[in-house]
Amino acid sequence: MTKTNVVIGGASGMGAAVASLLAPRGPLIIADRDGERLGQVAAALEGDIEVMTFDITVPADIDALVRATGELGALVITAGLSPSMAPGGRIYEVNLVGMARVLEAFEPTLGPGSVAVCFASMSAHMIPASPESDAILDDPTSATFFDDLAALGLDPDQSQIAYAFSKRGVIRLVQRRALAWGARGARLLSLSPGIIDTGMGRLEAAHEPAMAAMVETSPLARMAQPEEVAAVAAFLASDAASFMTGTDVLVDGGVIGTRA
Repeated sequence: MTKTNVVIGGASGMGAAVASLLAPRGPLIIADRDGERLGQVAAALEGDIEVMTFDITVPADIDALVRATGELGALVITAGLSPSMAPGGRIYEVNLVGMARVLEAFEPTLGPGSVAVCFASMSAHMIPASPESDAILDDPTSATFFDDLAALGLDPDQSQIAYAFSKRGVIRLVQRRALAWGARGARLLSLSPGIIDTGMGRLEAAHEPAMAAMVETSPLARMAQPEEVAAVAAFLASDAASFMTGTDVLVDGGVIGTRA
């Protein structure tokens, strides 16, 4: 049975760059909320390409995507919201809650060689973590998730906090689920980009001047191009990375590793 590859968030930026690299590998579904841009991305690709208008926060959309996929090859989830794009609650829903629901929904379709790469962020490596906050992030679909955050003093509506903590939750989600995926011969990874030259990256840079200084003082002293991050995601989703699972891969130009 032919396996199908999937890119969620493939209408722009890093997702579109990933889709272009996965297109030659076999059947590919590109899913995103922006149906018009999905069509444009697909039209530029060759191969067995299907597009699906998709909202990661809608369970019915997730179920439809799983049914359309059949046996999973590679799943790359780049969909996400940054601090300037939405209030904190929506950021958690897209970046972490939706991610958790997608991984859970796809688990029955896993087989030997299946792999998922979940986009996190270097921001997750820049926050002080605690057992208390991690315990909450480890159960993002709990009915009391937002109340539990508030009780710990983490304002669920604060977008900067939500972004960093939601991305930490993605990293922990991958670490916790990797054993279950491995039992089915599948791999599960997270990828943490740094500051990338995409529409989202430029939006955040315009709202947060400190990002320019972070870029200037980093070892490579520049933003990344989306294709550079996509190349790492495509590697992780390939058999060349067959012994990599349950870990986070930083693609940040050295920002985290060289922080004082």
